[in-house]
Amino acid sequence: MKNISLHPNPIFERDNWQSLNGEWDFGFNKNADKNYRFLSEREAVDFYKKSICTHKITVPFCIESSLSGIGYTDFLNRVWYKRRVNITADGKRVFLHIGACDYKATVIVNGNFAGSHKGGYTPICFDITEYVTDGENELFILCEDNTRDSLIPGGKQSDRRKSYACSYTRTTGIWQSVYLEYVPESYLKHFKLTPSLKHENITIELDLCGNAELEINAYLDGKNVGSSTVTDASGYVIVQIPISDIRAWELGNATLYDLEIKFGDDTVKSYFGLRDIALKDYKFILNGKSVFQRTVLDQGFYRKGIYTAENDDELRQDIELSMALGFNGARLHQKVFDPRFLYFCDLMGYMVWGEYANWGLDYSNPKAVDIFLKEWGEALERDYNHPAIIGWCPFNETWDYRRRRQYDPLLQTVYEYTKKYDRTRPCIDTSGNFHVVTDIYDVHDYRGEYDEFRKSYERLVTHGELYEHVLQDNPGRQKYKGEPVFISEYGGIKWEADKQYKSWGYGDDVKTEDELLERYKGLTEAILDNERMLGFCYTQLYDVEQEQNGLYTYDRKNKFSQKIYDEIRKINTQKAAIE
Repeated sequence: MKNISLHPNPIFERDNWQSLNGEWDFGFNKNADKNYRFLSEREAVDFYKKSICTHKITVPFCIESSLSGIGYTDFLNRVWYKRRVNITADGKRVFLHIGACDYKATVIVNGNFAGSHKGGYTPICFDITEYVTDGENELFILCEDNTRDSLIPGGKQSDRRKSYACSYTRTTGIWQSVYLEYVPESYLKHFKLTPSLKHENITIELDLCGNAELEINAYLDGKNVGSSTVTDASGYVIVQIPISDIRAWELGNATLYDLEIKFGDDTVKSYFGLRDIALKDYKFILNGKSVFQRTVLDQGFYRKGIYTAENDDELRQDIELSMALGFNGARLHQKVFDPRFLYFCDLMGYMVWGEYANWGLDYSNPKAVDIFLKEWGEALERDYNHPAIIGWCPFNETWDYRRRRQYDPLLQTVYEYTKKYDRTRPCIDTSGNFHVVTDIYDVHDYRGEYDEFRKSYERLVTHGELYEHVLQDNPGRQKYKGEPVFISEYGGIKWEADKQYKSWGYGDDVKTEDELLERYKGLTEAILDNERMLGFCYTQLYDVEQEQNGLYTYDRKNKFSQKIYDEIRKINTQKAAIE
């Protein structure tokens, strides 16, 4: 790999781009209505004509964050941004990108409606060429949201005025980078990378706009290791390129190849890692070897930025802290993380599960299928190319004690959609409960009695049965059918560190560091020692506001003595029975 990229999306990078992060004029409406209705195109344009910006905001930080310069945390339905931008297109097309905006974004350029998008976690791109001129232009972005709307997925954003339990400060409006790209008439719209270590090649599916020569080159340490040329390319093209110098992308040792795609005058830089994933004999197989998933829950919250890290150092820090404790990956929980975080996961050899912020969505509503599939599909398309992503989990804890089986069609549909889009990675239909169809049977178990915890899961080895502790008062709802097993949430040991919050955590408090270590060791080794367990995910890496069951504080500072961290690393790095 070359020097660290500064592009907002390094896996799809053009040289000719212009950052729009920084200060924008800003306005917002404090009178939030839980029955708020989104504005139509015409209403949005009328609103723009009457709008007044009385504040300044720093993009890409949400209004609720201190880094935005505002820090207003009450419910909001409508916020808007305005900025005058100098554009020199030189005959090229002009694309406006918004990395993520919660929830509906409407873009108006020089008074003209340019497009709208729904989905609080997925990227937005509008071709604004016909609305701009060389010189100064006015951009206006209207963002609308309603966290209390049951057809809007909101993840861990609080549906009450204040944070509580495992629900935290909301994010309204733009929360990822905004930038312009200047693109020739014939250009690359999208590409899908499927590398194979076993077959020593990479398959590239390209969506092209226009007609031109297509040239693709792969490099390792500056040396060309594979290339292909299509002289008259257009539309949808598939290219398979043999790689001459084979080095695997592995955990903690990530070899990444540079990729350059030229389509006429359009050049896009990317990268890939050669690695293969499989499930076999209850094991997770990476590059032909059984690899135990020593993962930790990462919620992607930051004290000053809420959903948005202040800088790259904060993004890297979470990976470094995790790896220092012997974890080799994370569940990226109830959020679609910034592409730059995934970039550092790729660079550092850190495996992650791609998830979505499904909480807040009423799964029993028939409209939920179309809403969720659209947004989940955009997340799959954006992140498929990242080698660090080793599996997908679109839903988390779709509890249905009262609506028995009502959610099954939604979960089945999303699972099948995911598997059709990506045949290379496993998919967990819903983490925790209740599985309908899944490649891995995962369980959430927050019991603190580690002897009982160990004995209950030993039945996997002795009888091939899974103890389903959460289902005792709902028998028959879900059956274990012999899938690989993953304890994807456990622990959550509460240790209060931040007195400004009324702290919350799972189970009884521990009183001493020795007691905390004893419980951590007992629970974790019960999973490591089980011959039928492919991995664990400990809750969690750091505290988030009042939820104080992290291994570090919300500011990523130590909560315990160094002895505890050293012992946790020793526990985590033990060889697992399934390895």
